[in-house]
Formats: sequence, structure tokens, C-alpha cells
Amino acid sequence: MALRGCLVGCPFQLGAKKLIVKLKPYTNWAHKPYKQPLKITTTTSSICCRFNVEIGRDYITETMNCVDESDVGITCFISQLPGFRGILKQRYADFIVNEVDLDGNAVHLTSLVAPPEIAEEIVVKMTDEPNKSYDAEIESFRALAGDADADSLKAFIDQINSGAEEAVAHITLSPSSDKSHRTAMHNFFKENVKFLVTDTVDGPDAASKCIRVRLNSGGNTGRGKNSKKRKERNEKSYDSRGSKNWPEHLGKFIKFHLYKENKDTQEALGVIGKMLGIQPRSFGFAGTKDKRAITTQRVTLYKVRASRLAALNARLIGIKIGDFCHVDDGLVLGQLYGNKFTITLRGVTADSDDTIKASADALGRQGFINYFGLQRFGSGSVPTHVIGAALFRGEWKAAVNMILDPREGERENIREVREYYKESDDIEGTLRQLPRYLVAERAILQCLKKSPRNYLLALKAIPRTLRMMYVHSYQSYLWNHAASRRVQKYGSDQVVLGDLVHCKEEHSGKETEEKVNALFNTDFEDDICNDTYDCSHLDDIPITTPAEVKSTLVKAITEEDLLAGNYTVEDVVLPLPGSRVMYPLNDIGEVYHDLTKKDDVNLQESSHGIKEFSITSMTGAYRTVFQKPQDFKWEMLSYIDENIPLAETDLDVNRNLVKEDMDHAKEVVKHQNNCNIQSVRNDVIVPTDTDEPENNMKAKLHNQESLPSSHEEQKAIKMSFTLPSSCYATMAIRELLKTSTSVAFHKSLN
Repeated sequence: MALRGCLVGCPFQLGAKKLIVKLKPYTNWAHKPYKQPLKITTTTSSICCRFNVEIGRDYITETMNCVDESDVGITCFISQLPGFRGILKQRYADFIVNEVDLDGNAVHLTSLVAPPEIAEEIVVKMTDEPNKSYDAEIESFRALAGDADADSLKAFIDQINSGAEEAVAHITLSPSSDKSHRTAMHNFFKENVKFLVTDTVDGPDAASKCIRVRLNSGGNTGRGKNSKKRKERNEKSYDSRGSKNWPEHLGKFIKFHLYKENKDTQEALGVIGKMLGIQPRSFGFAGTKDKRAITTQRVTLYKVRASRLAALNARLIGIKIGDFCHVDDGLVLGQLYGNKFTITLRGVTADSDDTIKASADALGRQGFINYFGLQRFGSGSVPTHVIGAALFRGEWKAAVNMILDPREGERENIREVREYYKESDDIEGTLRQLPRYLVAERAILQCLKKSPRNYLLALKAIPRTLRMMYVHSYQSYLWNHAASRRVQKYGSDQVVLGDLVHCKEEHSGKETEEKVNALFNTDFEDDICNDTYDCSHLDDIPITTPAEVKSTLVKAITEEDLLAGNYTVEDVVLPLPGSRVMYPLNDIGEVYHDLTKKDDVNLQESSHGIKEFSITSMTGAYRTVFQKPQDFKWEMLSYIDENIPLAETDLDVNRNLVKEDMDHAKEVVKHQNNCNIQSVRNDVIVPTDTDEPENNMKAKLHNQESLPSSHEEQKAIKMSFTLPSSCYATMAIRELLKTSTSVAFHKSLN
């Protein structure tokens, strides 16, 4: 809800429980006048609002710091059983996710080593003057680069001259932010050490770069104006990526299983990409996984050797990669069936064990309402669907402000950067301080730097997958409200007249069926959820055009269908608004129109000419209203020490193999070109000589969230089940506990 007006009396009265805002007649964001003064009173725990109050040129923004389930339409349950207390994600090890591929197979990490048949053999050759002494050149380089880099270069040349098999493929010199100095370094090698070539790679921070030095693999060591480019010399490209020299018997993509702890997918791939010297966008994957969890999923990468990846395991912290194989095609987003969840609820208390048993059995038998979970709408104080509504209305500046402005509940250093920009309008200074993972904010500011006040262009500078998240979030907001209205009015045990159902071909009828290109139980095109894009709070959702879009028939239930009993409540679907969907032919269809009318969004026509921010230009989709967990199992456990995991991870299952694999990986790393690269973990540079045993690594990770033990026996429930992609496991837990799934709520239970 966003309002603009002039203040009357005291601007804001913000207490511990209530927010009172009083505005005199002015305009709303759609520039329509309010006829009467407006007073809003709301509890801070039940709503997340943003009020922009204009006083001359200044704006006062008061933003609440959480989104409640009722704000996004999550209000109903299927069963009427009483709930009970249980803590979700007390430890990230209590939430284990294994991706399920299109063949229905759960993805597990079973090996960390590269198969021998595809292991890479590194061969390093001296191209000219193998016995020449370069002492004079090294001393000249010492004056230019310093002792550390000069010593590193001398050791590198000595290794090459010796013909040692363990010679590294390259060295990386000290980072420098001085471009002219880096140019002088490049020129030194061109003029004095022609059998070596250099290039520039990213440094440890945004302001610096590093020079990488490697052996010239081509026969021509001349670097003058008459020298040829690499393609013209038929020289093999570095790491064989993108070249024609890739072995014919190997698929061009390496597929591996990514195991990660307490990291989202993009963060983990960013760490691996940093070590390999490649961009995170080079990776292919089927869907992003939850951050506060232990997850395993498939990843593909173009023309990279398995041995080079396996060697990283010795230095990766909280991440492991394995189960390597070469394939012909990379993964695309949406190319999965779903996910298998193993979830442990701790601190369980109920009036009796019978209550727990009845609730768990009901969840397995009846399922849950297939709501879009709170993760869909963001963990920040500005819900993503509010930004989406502004985009549908064409309020470009308002949308930009919502993305850039300070937010309650955000880390203090990030909030300070946002406040700095709001007060100073210093784009360059803000960009220097803004973390790289805030991709949307950085993209907007970089565009505004080039095109001041062009807010639409700034919004389009955000990667498409991210900016479409905002509009898709608003569609999810509408769907949730429609689903709640459907359950409130008609219950969850029968089909009613006018319901939309997935049409069974043998019962299709011309007069009430609609053919659309849509997927069931998946999201629509270009959705996203990852921390790189500042939305790690979202669940696993396909984030681009699905791999296979099938033509689906949807029809409205008729009297004849009710009499024949052709359909059950499991067939009922509701639309995600778009130009090619139909709405229920009962009063549930009015929910969409009523909500959009209040938000001044039009379902039939666009208020602007920008297609990607118009509902009328989006195809839309259908989503089943009720979802049953598949292969549902549960058991009750007892525990005393809250720091001991209650479920086995992939690493736990294979712990007897881990030490052997790690020893092998450390041997392989000697043959790789990574000796000077530093490990990156959570935006912190960590020295690479911390080769700890696996158990020490895990102990450190778990100690970060160690909890005081109560020394009293407590109950826990461990569940395992599979859900199709885009279904939220948190909504299944909500149905079981009958409590909120918000992070704040479950933190309060600890």
C-alpha cells in the first residue's frame, strides 16, 4: 500500500504496536484525488507498508520490517486439527534438500574425485631458449613489481626450465588498482620475456585487478604489430574453453553435483567461479536452492576438465563438488521435476502425542494449500509484490526508490550505504561501497550515472530474470488471495460449479475449455531467487523459460461435470494472471478484479506501453490449488544436545570415503594453476593454505550457530517428502504446525 499526501498534525506516531498515519486530501500513486482525509491505523506485526509523504521536495519514508502471511493472502488451512509448537530451521542442517531430476531420481553427492578416464594431464613445455638465464630480466622486474612478485616469477621460470611435471600452469601477481602500472607490467613481458604471456583477471576486491602470467603455448613468441591473433595462429585457448581443441570423445559440458551448506546457489557458484577465473553466468543449473539449508543439485559448465574442478575441494569451505561426468548439453533453468526434502522440527511440544500423529497423518493424506510462500515476496521491508504493482502502474521512479531506499531489518553496513545515497545522491561513492551481490541496486545506479533521471531505462538495466521477479511476485500475490477465497467459501473437499480444472481429454467440452501454453506446478518465464540478486529468501523456483512447455487444456466445471463426478478437488487450478488464461466462472474470479482495482492495476489493458511490465503482454499460467506431499514419511525423535544433527547429509552418509577423496584431491591440486588464488567465503578473503580436514571444516561451520544445550530431553519430528518444483515446503510445514512460517517467528521460538 503506497500513499502520497501532505501531513496533518504530527507526521507519524509509531509505537511498539501501532502505526498511525494521517494524510490530508492529495493524490495516490495513480494521481487520483482522495476526497477525504485518510487515517490509517495498523499493527506493526501484521502489515508491511510503505508511506511516501511529500513535503515540498522532501519525502518521509516509514517502512515496517516484516511481511506477514495474511498480507500476501496466506490465511487458510485444509485440516481443522489443532496445531503444535515446533521450530523450523533451528539449525540449517535441519533442512536438507536434494534436487529430483526429470527422471524422478534424487541427486546425491557420492564421490569427490574425477574419474580416471577423464582426468586431465597437464603438460608444460618451454617454447624457446630453455637454458637461458633470466637473472637480469628478473632484477629489472624486481624494480618494477617488488620482491614478492619478482621471487614468484623467478620460481615460475625455474620450474619451466626444469621440466618438472608438477609445474604450475600460471602465476598470479599481486593485485593493483593502478592501470598505468599494470600496463607497464604487461609491456615488460612483451619486451623482455617473450615466451610468457599475460592477461588481466579480477582482483580480491572491486577496485583492483591482477596480472596472470603463463607460458605462451603458441610457437610465435613475437608480440609486435605484425604478430597474429591467437585464432590466426591456430593457438590453443587457455584452459581449452571455447576452442576447437576439445577432445572429441568428451561431451562439451562437465556435469557435477554441487553440495553446499548455509549458502545459496549463486553464492556457491560465485566462489567456484572466482577460483576458476570464470563468470558465475557460465554455470548452468535447473533451479536455485534455499540458503539456510544443506542442499545437493546438478550443475553444468562448458569445457572445463573434471580434474580441475575436483582439485578445488581441498580449499572449498561449506561447499563440495563431485560425481563428475561429461554431457553434450548444459542444464537450463526449470529442467527438474522437483525436490526431496528432509526436514527436522525441533523443540516440539503438543498437548499429546496423538495430536502430533493426527496432524502428521492428515498432512500426508490431505496435503496442503499450494500457496506461494513468504520467500516469494522477499524478506526485506519492501515486499517484491509492492514493487511489482508499481511497475504495472508505470510508476518508474517510485519503483526505483523502493529498490534503493534504506530498509528496516537490513544489515547495518548496507543500510548506511543506502542512507548515504539517499542523502547525497553520490552515485560513484555509493557504488564503491555497495556489495556486488546487490545486483539490482548496482545496475540501477550504474544506469542513472550514464542517464540521469531515466528511471525506466534504469529498471531495464536490472537483469531480466530479476526484474521479472517483481511482476511475477504480484501475480503470486493475486493467486494466494484467490486460493484463500476459494477455501473460505467452498472448502477443500469438493469441486464446485465454475471451478477451473485441468481438463481430462475424454471429458473436454468446446464451450468452456481454453487452450493455453502453461505449466502446472511451475513458475512462469524468467523467475529468479538467489542471493546474487538479493533475494536469497526465495525457495527453489525455475527462473527462465521452462525446458518443455506443454499445451494444456483448462475448462470450467459445468452441471454435467458435477453430476458425472469426472473431477475431484485435486484437479482444481487457479490462474496466474496473463493474456491467455481464463478466470473461474464463479465469484472466485472476482477476487482478481477486486484486488487489482484497489491497486489501480488493470487486467485487461496496460496503463503504459512497456510490454514486459504489462499483465496483458504476459501469457500467464495455472497452478494447482491443493498439493499432496509425495513419498511422505515421518518419525518422532528425542534429543538432549541441540547441536547434534538429527538427519544424515550426503557427506555424513559417505564420511568413510571423504578422507580418501580429500587426500586424492590435494594431490591433484599440485598440478593445477591455483597456488596464488585465495579462497572466497561470504565475501571474506581467506588464505588458501588452510587445508583443514573435512571434520574440522564441518566443526567450524556448525560452531557458528552453536546453541546452549538445555540438558533436558526434547522431542523432534523428522519428515521426508518430495514436491514438484515451485511448491513450497514451508507451506507444508505451516499446514502441520498451524503457525506462521516467517523467519522472525521461528527465531523467537529459539
